[in-house]
Amino acid sequence: MQIFGVDIGGSGIKGAPVDLDRGDLAQERHKVLTPQPATPDKVAGCVAEVVGHFGWSGPVGVTFPGVVTGGITRTAANVDSGWVDTDARELLSGQLNGLPVTLLNDADAAGLAEMTFGAGRGRKGTVIVLTFGTGIGSAVFTDGRLVANTELGHLELHGHDAEKHASTKAKEDEDLSWQQWAHRVEKYLAHIEMLFSPELFIIGGGVSRKADKFLPLIEGVRAETVPAQLQNNAGIVGAAMAAAGR
Repeated sequence: MQIFGVDIGGSGIKGAPVDLDRGDLAQERHKVLTPQPATPDKVAGCVAEVVGHFGWSGPVGVTFPGVVTGGITRTAANVDSGWVDTDARELLSGQLNGLPVTLLNDADAAGLAEMTFGAGRGRKGTVIVLTFGTGIGSAVFTDGRLVANTELGHLELHGHDAEKHASTKAKEDEDLSWQQWAHRVEKYLAHIEMLFSPELFIIGGGVSRKADKFLPLIEGVRAETVPAQLQNNAGIVGAAMAAAGR
């Protein structure tokens, strides 16, 4: 079974048809840059461009980097503030000529994919999936059940949103070495561990492709810490899963 998934990020919007039997992309993904400013209309147009690239005509799952309830986007940390309280599901469906759209938080989508097809498959207890990119997204699972919209990237760390201190963007903006950045990530993970006592951390986002550069440097966390197996495709796969009712 194939369903289309789109992952809206702070820097890029990417999508592809997903083979839900294998939990992998059915075709090579298509990506466009996130417009700046990332207003609802401009981003919706980019989503339509990604979907149109494949000539897709069925259900579409879409992720959003913020809180989503009932198709309404409630926060907008790394996109334009015009998203707050927008009926994004209706907006996106309109841009897609009426195709049915399912919308969910981006990290929740990545977490669903990792728990079903990736590093969290079969794991019980508390598992926390963290996606590092423009910000930090989170998905919290207890015995496989998702606690939606946790947004743990906005926990306070050193007087600021954690994602301003420990995201991949922070590493790039401040030209941090892997050692320096790993120290920040370790402090962040230790803070989350104090609050939730997870058995497993799964580290996702584009930086998961370079897990060997920083995960071995993180030593002050008791929970098992592993890279996401689906890497930066997890959001696309999870969006498709949501659109299929999984």
